Amino acid sequence: MAEKIKFIGTGKRKSSVARVCLFSNGNGNIKINGIEVDKYVPRESLATIIKQPLSVIDKIKDYDISVNVSGGGLSGQAEATRLGISRALILANPEYRPTLKSNGLLTRDSRKVERKKPGQPGARKKFQFSKR
Repeated sequence: MAEKIKFIGTGKRKSSVARVCLFSNGNGNIKINGIEVDKYVPRESLATIIKQPLSVIDKIKDYDISVNVSGGGLSGQAEATRLGISRALILANPEYRPTLKSNGLLTRDSRKVERKKPGQPGARKKFQFSKR
């Protein structure tokens, strides 16, 4: 039996951080915080986002993935996991980089929640102005 090689990638999105361990010679198992991906995320769209890097390179059944993710909500965690998987795949095989890059899977989405300003009800919204 071939030895499993471990590749590590880190992904961030909003306030979520995902540490991804990618094991070569796997059979397509993805576990997030010790739970199967389909049980961890309630929506099929989030599971699709997580599996997107593997489906782009047509290697869904070739790797086992273990993810530790913390912070934020489910959407941020899913996108952080996607970035971590993409970065680990590049370490596994640098030839995947052009394909992943052209699909926008290596770009870190840096948008975060803007802070609330004093004297306002929210980050941008103002209280109603009264002329008289």
